[in-house]
Amino acid sequence: MEPVDPDPRLFEAYDLARAALAEVTPATSIGDPAGYAIEDGGVVSLRFANRLAGYPGWYWTVSVAVVEGAEPTVLEVELLPGDGALLAPEWLPWAERLAEYQAAQAAAAAEDDDADEDVDDADDDEDAADFESDGSPILHAGDVDGVDIDELDDEADEEDSEEDDDSDDDDDADEDDSDDEEELREY
Repeated sequence: MEPVDPDPRLFEAYDLARAALAEVTPATSIGDPAGYAIEDGGVVSLRFANRLAGYPGWYWTVSVAVVEGAEPTVLEVELLPGDGALLAPEWLPWAERLAEYQAAQAAAAAEDDDADEDVDDADDDEDAADFESDGSPILHAGDVDGVDIDELDDEADEEDSEEDDDSDDDDDADEDDSDDEEELREY
């Protein structure tokens, strides 16, 4: 397709472009003319400053053209970003976002499983000596249903000996008191 020179009237069609914008947005959101861009097929896109809050660096753009034998006409009205305009991130379909989320969850679960296996392996090594290959506990002499009677008996003996030590202290204190009484009587 050969390039088509735009009709000179299109560069002056700001009033037509402003009227078209007023049909889609309040007049207060339309700023001063801010230039133009020449498009393919003899179309000219006229720009206006944007006054909408939340859209810094964006421009109202109205594409105008001339059909042979007619006056300039509006083809399209849109709000387009300029250089340095704040833009939304690239859109990703839900299926892709969900797949990324699920992959991240699976990776986190795998890390947790690896950490748990390391701890479980250490516990298994310690516990393996206490169980048969079928999972039943290994009973030793003095064990009744997995309880080591000798160990319980040793604990009871330790408690008794501590009580005996306390009573010996009381007996010593009583003997000291009786010695003091005898000394007082001698004088």
